[in-house]
Amino acid sequence: MTNLALKDTVDTAADVTSPDLTPGPVGGPGAWRGPDMAASGVWIEHLTEGEIAEIDAAIRAHQANDLSMADIGPETFHLPTLGPRLKTLRDEVVNGRGFVLLRGFPVDRYSVTESAVGYLGLGSYIGGFRPSNAKGHLLGHVRDIGRNIKDPTTRYYQTNRGLEFHTDSVDIVGLLCLKTAKSGGASRIVSSVTLHDVIRERRPDLWRALFNAFPTDRRGEIPPGMKPWFDVPVFNWHAGHLTTMYVGQYIRSAQELFPEARRLTDLEIEAMDYLDTLCNDPKFYLSMDFLPGDIQLLHNHQILHSRTDYEDWPELENRRHLLRLWLAPDIGRPLPPVFEPRYGDLTPGDRGGIFTESTKLTFSLSAS
Repeated sequence: MTNLALKDTVDTAADVTSPDLTPGPVGGPGAWRGPDMAASGVWIEHLTEGEIAEIDAAIRAHQANDLSMADIGPETFHLPTLGPRLKTLRDEVVNGRGFVLLRGFPVDRYSVTESAVGYLGLGSYIGGFRPSNAKGHLLGHVRDIGRNIKDPTTRYYQTNRGLEFHTDSVDIVGLLCLKTAKSGGASRIVSSVTLHDVIRERRPDLWRALFNAFPTDRRGEIPPGMKPWFDVPVFNWHAGHLTTMYVGQYIRSAQELFPEARRLTDLEIEAMDYLDTLCNDPKFYLSMDFLPGDIQLLHNHQILHSRTDYEDWPELENRRHLLRLWLAPDIGRPLPPVFEPRYGDLTPGDRGGIFTESTKLTFSLSAS
C-alpha cells in the first residue's frame, strides 16, 4: 500500500501569475476532439473471458484468505494476464490520450462488496489509493443522497445535478458503473490540451489570464493550517507538460464566500466564461453513456470531465450508483510547486486526495 501520510505544508499566498507560459501549441496525443474520438472508438477496451475469470479467482482468493480491503494490492490480488494489460492502459492514460473506458466488469454476478473488492484490485495496478473526501473514503460513491447544493459543504457528486467541466485533485480518477439512472447522467470529457491550444490561438489575452492563480473553494474540506480556499492557475507549464486544474463552480463560490480571497479581474472572469463555452461545445467534448460494468479512467491533468443532470429511479436499490477511486500512479508526471497546498506531497504515487484534521482513511461501502 502507498504511504498515505500527508506532509505538513504551508498555505502561503500564491503569486497571481504563473512564472512559465507554454512556448507554443502543445499538441500531441492528448490534443484530441470529441467527434474524432466518437468516430474512432479506440478508447473503448473490452475485458476478455479469460481476464474476467482472473478477476473471479482473485475475489474468491481474497475472501478465502479473509483479507480486508486495506490488504488489496498487486501482490495479493493476482491478475497474471490482466495485470500487465492494466499497466499498458495506465500508460495510455498518463502519457497518451488521457482516458480509457474498460467495458465488461461483471457487476451483474457480484454483490456490491464483491464489486468493490474486484474494482480495488484492478485499481491497485493503476496507482495508490487516495481519499476523495474529508471522511477519508478510499472507495468513494457517486450517488444522489439528497444533499442541498446550496450547503457550502455539499459536493455535486452527492446530488443529481449536472456537473460543470472540472478536474479532481488527484492524478487519475476511476469510475465503475454499478447502476444507471432512469434517464440522463451522461459523462462528458474534453481535452484541456486542445482547449489550451484553441484559446492560445483565438484569444491570447484570455490564454494569458488563465496562467494566473485563481482562488478555489475547498468546500469545507480544509487541511490543518490551511485557508478554506487554495490558489492555483488553471494552466500550468512545468517540466515540459501542460497541467490543468480547474473547478469553475468552486472558483466562483470562493468569490462569494471568502471576501479575503483575491478578487478576480474582469479579464479573468471572461477567460473562465470562454473556457466554459469551449468545454460545452460539441466540436470539442466527447459524450459517453455508462453501461453497468463500465470502468472509466481519466487523467485529471489533461482531461476535464462533467455530467449531465439525471432523473433517478424511485426504488432505492435501482438508483444510479458509481464506485469511485482516486489513484496516484508512481509514473506520474512532475507537478509544479503551486500544487502543493492542494496535493500535499508532490511525490508520484504519494500525492493528491483530501486530508483534514478529522480524516480517517477507510474503505466505505456506504454512500453517506
